[in-house]
Amino acid sequence: MRQFIATCARKSLHIDKPSRWYLYTIMSLAHHRLKRPRLVRQQLLEVAARLSLENGVASVTLDAVSQAAGVSKGGLLHHFPSKMALLDGLFEDLTSKFDHAIDEEVRNDPVAHGRFSRAYLSVVFPLGDETGQGHEEAQGWRVLTIALLAEPVLRDRWRQWVGDRADEFVGTDSSTNCLLVRMAADGLWLADILHSHDIGEEERMALFSNLKTLSFQ
Repeated sequence: MRQFIATCARKSLHIDKPSRWYLYTIMSLAHHRLKRPRLVRQQLLEVAARLSLENGVASVTLDAVSQAAGVSKGGLLHHFPSKMALLDGLFEDLTSKFDHAIDEEVRNDPVAHGRFSRAYLSVVFPLGDETGQGHEEAQGWRVLTIALLAEPVLRDRWRQWVGDRADEFVGTDSSTNCLLVRMAADGLWLADILHSHDIGEEERMALFSNLKTLSFQ
């Protein structure tokens, strides 16, 4: 916008204040329209996660999501043409955040051996916290984990993710101890989702410390 006004000035074209305000308004609306599809898509994913958490994956129908999100059926279909596409979108959204968090932990770990396993443990460990800062993301992962158990396509995608990451860090995290750390993290994750174990905070932190120590061996 400033560049356009500067160009007009170079060409001796006068833009009065009302016209300038109008141009700013038009540009702002255009920018808002460009961003809105991303906001709508994210809103649909959040609503799908909430419905699944409250009522189970079976409750995530296109009609239910569109009504709960206040988005037309056509608007929803523009982003997600099927329930599977919606769950797949949730998978992509969460694994993208998961990858980012793990990569950040890896970058900050000065010890090469076991650094991916420690990063995986550090990111998975807080997902059982239902009251902390990562509460909403933890809810999303609970939804996705339940969906992984029910949907073969998502199970295949998760298996592919695990395999790709293992291949990426085969030089530093292929030991039996590192594999044990990651599998123990998965077990804790599942236990948190199912509320199957009553683990106190002190015991939980001891588990984390022991597993982290194991990753160095």
